[in-house]
Amino acid sequence: MDPNLRPAFIDFEASSLNLIESYPIEVGVCLPDGELHSWLVRPHPQWSDWSENAEGIHGISRQRLQAEGLQAADIARELNTLLPAQIFCDAWTFDSFWLHRLFRAAGETPQFQLESISALLTPAQVQRWSPTRKQVIHELGLPVHRAANDALILHHTWHRLIASDEATIASR
Repeated sequence: MDPNLRPAFIDFEASSLNLIESYPIEVGVCLPDGELHSWLVRPHPQWSDWSENAEGIHGISRQRLQAEGLQAADIARELNTLLPAQIFCDAWTFDSFWLHRLFRAAGETPQFQLESISALLTPAQVQRWSPTRKQVIHELGLPVHRAANDALILHHTWHRLIASDEATIASR
């Protein structure tokens, strides 16, 4: 692994977990320096899927999206301007679907590549990911299932794993 690698992370909240009809309702990114950005997404006119269960988890109502959400095109342009060439997520199947849906509605093409966080991790780090993530969530005290918070949790979890490995190597 490149010791100078400083990844950026992205997370989505969505209308549901239906991989045919769902759409992104919130996008959050954590840049390599820990800077956070988040956008609520105003639903495209062709997007009608909605899950009350999902709303209960993320706490974002359709009414709030209509009132406060930005157009997909505005968010896509900001993502293309802001993000490095490669960005990482922890739920690639879902996140890539919602990213594609956002950019398709915007009539834009992502200028970055979305990769699974597993591409960053060694097999030993994969084994430690879940307990480390739980510890980070507890220590940060942030609610989960909000896109910026979840992107920040990815950032801190990855850095915790790297710091732990570096400490182990240094102690040898």
